[in-house]
Amino acid sequence: MIAYKTVGLVFLSALAPAAAAQAGASSGSSALALSAIVGELSPQTSAADKKLLAAYFAGHAEAPHAKGQRVAVKADAIDCRAGNVDITSRACELTFGAKKIELSGRKANELYATLIENGVVAEGAAGSSHTSITALDCIVDADEVAEKAGGGARCAFTP
Repeated sequence: MIAYKTVGLVFLSALAPAAAAQAGASSGSSALALSAIVGELSPQTSAADKKLLAAYFAGHAEAPHAKGQRVAVKADAIDCRAGNVDITSRACELTFGAKKIELSGRKANELYATLIENGVVAEGAAGSSHTSITALDCIVDADEVAEKAGGGARCAFTP
C-alpha cells in the first residue's frame, strides 16, 4: 500500500511543474505594482482609475475611492528583454488589443523587474534575458487596499 502512495506522489510531483508553467498568479504588493505600471499605460483604464492606482503605488492607501470600487487592469501580452551583452539595452512591448506600446530604458527595466517580482521566470536568449506573459488580468479592490491588511490586489496571467 505504501508503494502505491509513493508512486502516486511521484506522479503528481511530475505534473506540478507543467501545471505551473501554464498559469501564473500573484497578490498583494507585487500585484499592486504590476497593476499600477500596466494600468498607467493601458488605453482601457480610465483616468480616474489610473489616478487611484498611481496614488496606491506611491504609498497612499488612504487615497479617496468610491465604496466598493474595483479597478481592472488587463493586457493581452507583455514581452520584456534586458541585454546581458549590450548591458544598456532594455525594452518591453505591451499589447492591448490592436494597440502596442513600446518602453525602453528605466520604464522597461521597472516593468521587467516587476514581472520577475510577480513570479515570471526570466530566460536567457542570444545576448539578452527575456520575460513574457499573456492574458494579464488584475483586479485591485479599493476597500481591501484601504484596510492595510496585505490584500486588495490580485493578478492572473499565462507565462
